[in-house]
Amino acid sequence: MTVYVKNLNINAGETFSEDLTILSADGTGVVDLTGFTAQSQIRRTAAAYQFADIQVGFTSATQGAVRISVASTITEKWRPGRYKWDLLLVRPSGFKFIAVEGQVLVRSGITTHTYLYGYGDI
Repeated sequence: MTVYVKNLNINAGETFSEDLTILSADGTGVVDLTGFTAQSQIRRTAAAYQFADIQVGFTSATQGAVRISVASTITEKWRPGRYKWDLLLVRPSGFKFIAVEGQVLVRSGITTHTYLYGYGDI
């Protein structure tokens, strides 16, 4: 299988989700993910000790469809900047491989609090 590159943009404080389709190495079909398990993490660098788990779900294993997601309660703690992520798939035999990897741009909004007109300080 080929390692695909997929860069992500995540807004801090918002729930993130993205649907992915895992294609065969030649790109002509999908990989049947029946019986596979998956893990995904985001880190500042590949060797960084601290990380956050990215939730992975199979939306249609036979069609190679995977959904990755991170709850807003997790992303609200992230600092803006560039990170790295990957998606590790584990075959039923136990063989592990990275299927997707890429950069993550975590963005923080300017307007993050709501105030009534005339209230609140800047």
